[in-house]
Amino acid sequence: MDDSFEFDGKVPPSFDRVDAEAKGLNPGLIVLLIVGGLLLTFLVGNYVLYVYAQKTLPPRKKKPVSKKKMKKEKLKQGVSAPGE
Repeated sequence: MDDSFEFDGKVPPSFDRVDAEAKGLNPGLIVLLIVGGLLLTFLVGNYVLYVYAQKTLPPRKKKPVSKKKMKKEKLKQGVSAPGE
């Protein structure tokens, strides 16, 4: 066995990764930022549309109550129905 081990100016692979990460952004981070930005934009846009609709659209009309239901409710309350 020879104890004189030389690298010949080469960098070990474990140290080579440190330089590669410093050169550019991680692709996973880029995808995460894009997806997060799109999701945030979607949620903010929905909120803005909701607030706009609440201010500008008229309130919903209630369903008309049938005459039978009105008679039943009045009888429950003890008021005689009209026409009886």
